[in-house]
Amino acid sequence: MPAGRLLSLLLLLQSRGRTSAREIAEELDVSVRTAYRDVARLQSAGVPVYAEPGRGGGYRLLDGYRTRLTGLNEGEARALFLAGLPGPAADLGLTAETSAARLKLLAALPAGLREEAERAAAVFHLDAPGWYREPERTPHLPLFVDAVLTRRAVDVRYRRWRAPQEVNRRLHPYGLVLKSGTWYLVAAAGKGPATYRVAQVLDAVPADERFDRPPDFDLGAHWAAYLDDFRARRHTGTATVRLSPRGRRRLPDNVPPEVVRAVDSTATAVGDDGWVEAVIPIEGTEHACGELLRLGGDVEVVAPAELRRAMATIVGVLARTYGS
Repeated sequence: MPAGRLLSLLLLLQSRGRTSAREIAEELDVSVRTAYRDVARLQSAGVPVYAEPGRGGGYRLLDGYRTRLTGLNEGEARALFLAGLPGPAADLGLTAETSAARLKLLAALPAGLREEAERAAAVFHLDAPGWYREPERTPHLPLFVDAVLTRRAVDVRYRRWRAPQEVNRRLHPYGLVLKSGTWYLVAAAGKGPATYRVAQVLDAVPADERFDRPPDFDLGAHWAAYLDDFRARRHTGTATVRLSPRGRRRLPDNVPPEVVRAVDSTATAVGDDGWVEAVIPIEGTEHACGELLRLGGDVEVVAPAELRRAMATIVGVLARTYGS
């Protein structure tokens, strides 16, 4: 058996106390028969493991026995900040390291703190992807993790939204960001740092080149600035709309937060029936139609005329389709 699994078994028994063979098998991802053999090898190595028979029995270490082999290796140290986030850890290829790091941390804690840590871990769960969509496939993500940590350049073939759609780039990876279940790579490619959607990377090959990340680069600050710039570039115009009370209640589930905020700050009453008129930011005519049509008859576009005509055209097509 790998020496790492033997150590993981030892730390598992140290952190949990009495543990059944089935629990050992589930934790170490082996068969129950292999778990029995691993325990026997641990005993042969001189570790005082004994079995408690009967209902609720299992294996445990002799009282007072503790190992000092709790140091984290390099891979487990990388996984430490994700110790409670199994989904992202799996994406990054760090599932085994995360599990081993968690065992070592628990083994190093006093009994009272260990129980508190286990209780905390049992009541928090992260499910990053949004509703109504499948998680993106990111087969190159582990490669980028290594490139970020070792400061190694990567040659990629990337698919973007504008022509030419497929481009080749040599990237200097600075960091990775998980946003609403989507992974993004922040990397330099000749100019300043840019943002790349990891799922859009078609091919990735490590290069021989090494690079130095700018000492003043702050990934969190860069991402915040990127989001501010994205929002500023995203909305290129405005529209005046009228909303029913129900339409206004439905806004948060159908449009971005900045549109909701715009309605809240500009809404004025246009009658005694609760309808309001407001000015909202829009990306463009086609995109605005898609968002506003979700509200059905609870919204009316007043201006610009181009958007109003586009809405009328789509509604006319729907009327003819369902009228026939």
